[in-house]
Amino acid sequence: MTGLIEKFLKIFARRGRSIILAYDHGIEHGPTDFLDNPDSADPGYILKLAREAGFDGVVFQRGIAEKYYDGSVPLIVKLNGKTNLYNGEPISVANCTVEEAVSLGASAVGYTIYPGSGYEWKMFEELARIKRDAVRFDIPLIVWSYPRGGKVTNETAPEIVAYAARVALELGADAMKIKYTGDPKTFAWAVKVAGKVPVLMSGGPKTKTEEEFLRQVEGVLEAGAIGIAVGRNVWQRRDALKFARVLAEMVYEGKKVTEVLGEVR
Repeated sequence: MTGLIEKFLKIFARRGRSIILAYDHGIEHGPTDFLDNPDSADPGYILKLAREAGFDGVVFQRGIAEKYYDGSVPLIVKLNGKTNLYNGEPISVANCTVEEAVSLGASAVGYTIYPGSGYEWKMFEELARIKRDAVRFDIPLIVWSYPRGGKVTNETAPEIVAYAARVALELGADAMKIKYTGDPKTFAWAVKVAGKVPVLMSGGPKTKTEEEFLRQVEGVLEAGAIGIAVGRNVWQRRDALKFARVLAEMVYEGKKVTEVLGEVR
């Protein structure tokens, strides 16, 4: 196991598993994501939520980090991002360097790639430069691996998710964030082909019911993932802290959906 993977695990999975609260949605989707729970528009609320729920980290873009980060929860600075106003081939390029992220207090950096895009080559080139800087600054690199464009018609198809995991491994990820296939057995294959790299499930859009998301979490843990990187499925809920604490019981304490379901009903 490489030193940077060990460092990631020491910081972001100190209890053997991990929950990271993602909050790069303002650039990716726009502030409409905050309408379900208007408190979530305040990054200070997100920090407080992660801290009180006992989560392992938060994900911020550079502008949020430099204005709001207070050191109370380990920070992942997302180095790239794009808006949903653009309709061309998927591409997301860096708006922050590893050195700048370190200066903002980051304990890890994140970067999204879109394998299958007509611009995958550009993102792969940039990721190679970021990896070199991450090694130089001794900071783990988390890769968001989301195949899109080209031949990709279903982002959560088992063969596509497994491909995403393998690409992240081979490009040098120290941890990865990938979509859930919807089934523990097929997701276990994605975890296997990720090799030594810890796997986090991407939380995705808020599910219709709390139970639906909890069953996803149970499935990814059963499949061998180290945990989840979740945003909307926590802070879009009106009683976000209560739901966050239920997730913590499942991820950190190993409780099953049947044991915690009564707490969210």
